[in-house]
Amino acid sequence: MRRTKNAVRRTHSAASRSSNESRTAKKGRDRASIGRRNEPGLRERKKARLRQQIVETALHLFRQHGYENTRIDDIVQTLEISQPTFFRYFPSKDAVLREVGRRAFARQAESLRSELAIKATTEQRLRRFYETLGNVTEVGRPLWQAVILAGAMDPVRSPELRGAEAATVRLLREIIAEGQKNGEVTVDFPTVHLAEFMEGLFNTVVRQWAVDLTGPHKLTERVHNAVEFFLRGAKP
Repeated sequence: MRRTKNAVRRTHSAASRSSNESRTAKKGRDRASIGRRNEPGLRERKKARLRQQIVETALHLFRQHGYENTRIDDIVQTLEISQPTFFRYFPSKDAVLREVGRRAFARQAESLRSELAIKATTEQRLRRFYETLGNVTEVGRPLWQAVILAGAMDPVRSPELRGAEAATVRLLREIIAEGQKNGEVTVDFPTVHLAEFMEGLFNTVVRQWAVDLTGPHKLTERVHNAVEFFLRGAKP
């Protein structure tokens, strides 16, 4: 009888352990399943990777041969993909340029966030920000000429860029508003207007440079003078 009771206890104990182990394993599987759902799927990662490769290949060819001399055929042959595959990601060659413009706005926004994160005067922030933009644009002259002439960073001609452009201008307003608060920038004009004036100066200078590459002044000089002009006019 005692042996029978002991055997029953052992059976119940084993069953309990087995049940606990089963529940633990199920929890582990559930957590793993949730983790997999939260991670981008393999197909999405492959699509993102190919999209990036198309952009990088197109930019390389634009820089090497010029935008006008680069065909979609050149891009797909270099990547060893088909034209239909290219068109699944970009409806045209111009669309690749608009993606370049969107990324440029994203980099500008990141640069402005960095300026806001460090202690500096409004003059230091604006000079540093626009000097960097001028240098980057001048170094990649053929590419940025194509971007500008195609309106690939113009939110009016490319409405899909409005959000990215607005985010950049919003950060510029923050810098100017902080300058007004610190007594470095005039409060005689609304912050939004001052930001528009600075952006308008920069954009005009760059557009003029894009269509007059043989002009007497480098882009960096023109941008420097535009920033200085704005800062003098914006003094309190």
